[in-house]
Amino acid sequence: MQSKFPMTLMALLIGATTMSSVQAYEGDWKRGRVYYRGVCTTCHTAQGGTPIGPNTKTMEEWSNYMKADKHAAGKDTVSQYVGKAYRDSVKETNKAAEKFADTPDEELLEDIRVFLLKSAKDGDSPASCS
Repeated sequence: MQSKFPMTLMALLIGATTMSSVQAYEGDWKRGRVYYRGVCTTCHTAQGGTPIGPNTKTMEEWSNYMKADKHAAGKDTVSQYVGKAYRDSVKETNKAAEKFADTPDEELLEDIRVFLLKSAKDGDSPASCS
């Protein structure tokens, strides 16, 4: 009688390999920077406000801001301005929105989050909006 151990071991190895390839998405800070500067900064400037540089907040403040998902003092959400519907509505006049028109919302939010944390005043590479 042949042991089931080798088959069980093989199944475990295949399962572990499959699980490691389906890891959570790790944001792309460069993509986040392009969107933030091209869409967020452009909009804030056009609305008569001042651009909000990533280096105006700490990593903890940006993390809390993104988790809270509140924009404009809670009047709307951050995810609204990253969502496909918003990108579609401004892509005719905004190259960054057009460039990321088909990017999944969750990925783009993570890209922006990673950029903000990297560029925060206490991040690896503090950055302004310009």
